[in-house]
Parts: sequence; C-alpha cells; structure tokens
Amino acid sequence: MNLAKPKIILTIIVMLAAILRFWQLGTNPPSLTWDEASWGYNAYSLGIDRRDEFGRFLPFDYLESFGDFKPPMYAYLDIVPIWIFGLNEFAVRFPSALFGTLTVLVTYFLVKRLFFSTRINTSALALLSAFILAISPWHINLSRAAFEANIATFFLICGVWLFLCGVYERKWCLVLSIASFVLSLYTFNSARVVAPILVLILGIGFRKELLEQKKHAMIALVVGILLILPSLKFFLSSEANLRFREVNIFSDPKVIEIANQEIANDGNEWWSKIIHNRRFAYTVAYLRHYFDNFNPSFLFIKGDGNPKFSTQDVGQMYLWDLPFLVAGAFVLLRKREGCWWIISLWLIIGIIPAATARETPHALRIEAALPTFQILTAYGVFIFVNTISNINRRLNLGQIAKIPALPAGRQIKYLVLSLCFLFLIFNFLYYYHGYYAHYPREFSGEWQYGYKDSIEFVETIKDDFDQINVTTLLGRPYIYYLFYTKTHPEDFRRTAIVREDPYGFTHVDGFGAYKFGDDLSKLDNGNKRILYVNVSGRSPRKANIFKTVKLLNNDPVFTIYEIVHMPEEEKKNE
Repeated sequence: MNLAKPKIILTIIVMLAAILRFWQLGTNPPSLTWDEASWGYNAYSLGIDRRDEFGRFLPFDYLESFGDFKPPMYAYLDIVPIWIFGLNEFAVRFPSALFGTLTVLVTYFLVKRLFFSTRINTSALALLSAFILAISPWHINLSRAAFEANIATFFLICGVWLFLCGVYERKWCLVLSIASFVLSLYTFNSARVVAPILVLILGIGFRKELLEQKKHAMIALVVGILLILPSLKFFLSSEANLRFREVNIFSDPKVIEIANQEIANDGNEWWSKIIHNRRFAYTVAYLRHYFDNFNPSFLFIKGDGNPKFSTQDVGQMYLWDLPFLVAGAFVLLRKREGCWWIISLWLIIGIIPAATARETPHALRIEAALPTFQILTAYGVFIFVNTISNINRRLNLGQIAKIPALPAGRQIKYLVLSLCFLFLIFNFLYYYHGYYAHYPREFSGEWQYGYKDSIEFVETIKDDFDQINVTTLLGRPYIYYLFYTKTHPEDFRRTAIVREDPYGFTHVDGFGAYKFGDDLSKLDNGNKRILYVNVSGRSPRKANIFKTVKLLNNDPVFTIYEIVHMPEEEKKNE
C-alpha cells in the first residue's frame, strides 16, 4: 500500500470522529448532569484563583465536589476550554470530545504496534480498528458528555502503545508510558484498578526486554513512583473508597440475608453452611455481575439501561459488529498473531472493577476495556475479507471441487462486501438519526433538563425577592445555580451553608439569597418576600405562578411561583 494512502485515510477517519463528537456538542445531550456542572464550575474556580469550589488550593489528589472525592484531572483539562469558550455546555464537554477524537488516532498506532511482527497488512487492520471506534455508539455517547472515564481510556491506550514502543524501538517511551498510566489514576476511579494490573502484566510479558533495558526501565519505575507518591495516602484512605462502598455488591446485606435464610431452610445443617456460605455467594454474585457485561442485549440490541450511556434502541455496539467480534476473538485466539494476549487480557481486566458494582452491565465503568472490542471486530472483518478474497481467487483458478473458473468471482466478492457495508451504513444511520432526532426529546429528563431555563428566568426577577427557595428533589441544584449564574468562587465560599451527611457526602443548603431543601416551606425566613422553584405539581393552591419549565417532550418539570399571603379578613371570609 502506498505510504501516503494510510495517512490520507487516517486523516479522514479522525475528521469523521471529530465531527461525530463535536457536532452540536453544547445542545445534545440536551443538558448538563450535576457531575458535568461540577466539573465545569470547579475548572472555572481553579482558573480564577487556583482553588476548587470549597477553597482547596491546587488540589492534585481529589476534588471534594459532592463528597464523592472525584479524581481532579478532568477539571484541570477543562480550565483552558472554559477560559476560551466561557462557562457553558460546549466548554465543559470539550475535553471529553477532544480526547475521544484523539483516542481514535492513538488506536491506529496501537494496533500497528500490536501486530507489528506479523505478516498481515497492519496498516489496513489499524485503519479498520480506528474507523470502527470512530463510529462506535459506545464511544460516541461517552465522548459527547463530560465523562472522566473517557479521558482515562485515552491515557490507558497511550500507556500500552508507548510501552510497546519502548520495548521494541524507542527506550525513552517507557517513561512516557508509565506517566500516561499514572495520569489515568488521576482521572477515573476504575483506572486505579485497571492501570496497575495492565502495567504488571506488560512487565511480566516483556520481562526479557525490560531486563535488557534496565536503565530506562528503572527510570520509568522511579518516575511512576514519584508521580503517585503525592496522592498515595489519599488512594489508600477511606475517602477514596467512599464511592466504592456505596455501590459495591460486597456491602449489599441482601446477599447475607439470602444465605442465612437458605441455611435456616435447611435446618442449619453443616453441608448447607458450606453450600450457602456468604463468601461463595459473593463470588457467585461477582461472576454474575462480571458476565452481565457480555450480555448480547447490552452489547448489540438495547445498550446500557441508563440513557446517559445509550440511546436505548441501539446497543453499545452495532448489530453488524456481532459476527465479526465473535469471529475475530475466536480466530485471534487460535492463530495467536501479534500481541494477541495483550488484547485478550486487557478485555478481561477492563471489566474487573465494574463487576463489583450492583448496577451491571455498565458501559461507563467498563470503558477501560475499549478499544479491545473494536480491535477484535476489526480483526474479524479483516479475516472475513481475506477469506472472501481467497475463495474468490480459488474459484477463478478452478481449484474448488474441480469446477471451471468463474469470471464472475470478483463480482461475487464485491457483492458480499457491498451488502456487509450497506448493513453497516444502515446501522449507523439508524443510530445517528435516533441520537439527534429522538434521543434529546425522549430523555431530556435523564439529563436534568430544566435547570438552565429555570435559572435564566429566576435571574430576571430575583431582585424583586429577598430569598429564593429551590427544591432538591431532583438532585443537587446548588451546582447549577453556581454554574449558570457564574457566581464568583469567593462569594460562594463566603456565604455557603455546607454540611456533611452520615455517609460522608457533602450537601450545600444555601449560598447568598439561595436556599435549597426538600420541603421548601421549612426554608421560609420571617416576613421576607420569597420566590419558590419547586417540582411541578407541588405548588400550593394560593401560589402566584410565574413560569412552568418543561422538558423537551413538553412534560412540566419546574414551577416558579410566589405564595400569595391573604389578609386576615379574607382568610376569615374564605
């Protein structure tokens, strides 16, 4: 293949990936989740006075945020986009879309390196892998919102690619590799499990090469330790495990309750205590949750049950991918071409952290396994095309069943490949149309739609009121008010009413004129004139309604009103 052609094709693929990730980025998904708003406001705050929303100076270990102690990388990557584009939806999602696009590019180089020592056309396979990732519903969905997992995936892929470059060619790439792996630890919690295991496996698999490069290997090791050391204490702290304790299956008392009930049903027999041992029950639960992530409905039909990660009518992958993924995995395991074991183990490892969660399958938590799914699919397509070509060649040579040569053999080959391509185009267009024509309207509520419209209206009349009471029944409103009012961080810190619940999560009950709570009547303060922002349907009978905010499907979500207080004489007459 002409060397210029792969570069041209790769450029087109990367441009396609960029379009699919950046087009209407600020309006679809239709609104920011509270986590996205948190990333944006913390980046805004860091850009102003180098402190996070609660005042920690240049936090490198975590952002307290809602008390979930987020890894801070995404906020730092968002400082420049917010400085350039302003505090808005597009800027908040810019890093995810950018790194999602770059992931497609790096996947090309990764695949070339993985199959470097084989006789197959590595450029063609690498281009195919990059293309399949570029149009992947899974990767597009996660690249179009401020999901830190998407950035961590980029760093993991870079880490593996640079490691292979280091052991095969440029020794100094080992240092860059370990730095990339460490950066993933500062980006997403799942990477704190996946990255160390990947490094360990790569180290064992290439131990001979590393021993031959002791100097660079030791430098890389020292650099990795130095980069981790400042946050090591936090990584091992209870705060770092707070989110894990909240969602993991091992803290689910139902498993123990069921086990105890089964033992009681068997009359507390010794053999029942072995069969229904809680450790065995947890192991079974873990394996069940692990293999949930290979559910065909999840992968190819409906996708993740959470609409933030799937359009609900297309799988995480296309139905078109199914035969090629299966064939690719089977043939690669049989032929063992290139660094096949890295792809296999990477896929297995990438799902380990997600399997501990109660909600499975989960597209976001197993994103660390990408792009192994796409590489296996591309390998399956590559094998299929080669098989068709070989059959076509043998047909034309009359080598099958001693039949005469078929002049139409080439046409048959192109017909089969064209039908496959048309099926892929149909899958893609169906997903693309659904994502832009139906998805925002159907699932705007899942994206906490309505906060922006309600806040913009409140801003126009707030000067007429002494206090604004806002419901917390739909989540964490304070971060939206900080974000859309562009409240100066110092003003927030000075007036914020912050508390920590028994589980360790942080709640902001108010700042400035804003008060937040479930029961808005309890937030009333004296004879002040109060504006209420409540869930639609919960306004009192004597409310003077200013505005009803609706979702994109026209369902009401917020009602903005003032309570009309009647004089005593009118109350008696009523």
